[in-house]
Amino acid sequence: MKNDKDVISFSANKKWLSIPEETRRMLEKNVWCGSCSEAVTIEKYTVEGSPHGIVLRGQCKKCGHAVARVID
Repeated sequence: MKNDKDVISFSANKKWLSIPEETRRMLEKNVWCGSCSEAVTIEKYTVEGSPHGIVLRGQCKKCGHAVARVID
């Protein structure tokens, strides 16, 4: 099965996977898209570490614009 998510940081991915699945799905569906000017679902995202927590970088499911979500 092909997974659309690429992992940049194993430690960030470990933190991401430590979040309950229901909460992760909620966060994936609540990412701001500047192009759509609304909260959208992120897809084809990477999981990265950041001084502020975890960053999901991917694209808007609706329009394909680049989006990101910081999770602290």
